[in-house]
Amino acid sequence: MRLNQNILLLGEKVVLVPYTPEHVPRYHEWMKSEELRRLTASEPLTLEQEYVMQHSWQEDADKCTFIVLDAEKWQTQPGTSEESCMVGDVNLFLTDLGDPTLGEIEVMIAEPSCRGQGLGTEAVLMMMSYGVTKLGLTKFEAKIGQGNEPSIRMFRKLHFEQVAVNSVFQEVTLRLTMSELERQWLLEQTTHVEEKPYRAGASEPR
Repeated sequence: MRLNQNILLLGEKVVLVPYTPEHVPRYHEWMKSEELRRLTASEPLTLEQEYVMQHSWQEDADKCTFIVLDAEKWQTQPGTSEESCMVGDVNLFLTDLGDPTLGEIEVMIAEPSCRGQGLGTEAVLMMMSYGVTKLGLTKFEAKIGQGNEPSIRMFRKLHFEQVAVNSVFQEVTLRLTMSELERQWLLEQTTHVEEKPYRAGASEPR
């Protein structure tokens, strides 16, 4: 999505930056993991295919993608590459042509050492806030593999409720509709987030 290609979102635990060619090699290494491909329902791609996919996601109007960086590492080690700070990604898919206010959200914390520390939770909250304030979204869905209990628990803590189970694909669908109270709660959770200008390869902490 071109809308987010020039912005950076700075949170407490994570920094969200647009997905650029700089990030592709590390992302490609992650997706060699059978576990991650299973959890994200992804097919194995060559590095060249991954670059094509990155370009497609940057251009497609119905996909909003941020790479998740470890904020502490990014802020305390000036000059370090974004690639070395990468821990995962967070995505919004605006693919329901009948309802442009619905976004499907997914998050992946690919680095095992970074899981269970709240990075995925903050990334999802920041992405939801971006979706509500910048993209006009009022409803979110998350489709998660039935065996991915940590992710299901996380989305339940964020007020999502299970609305469907697909036994064929072995996934559950959770949904959150943004009432005024939910919107107020979400914005309160993300008041600390700063939006900064972004230039690929030059997002120095400041």
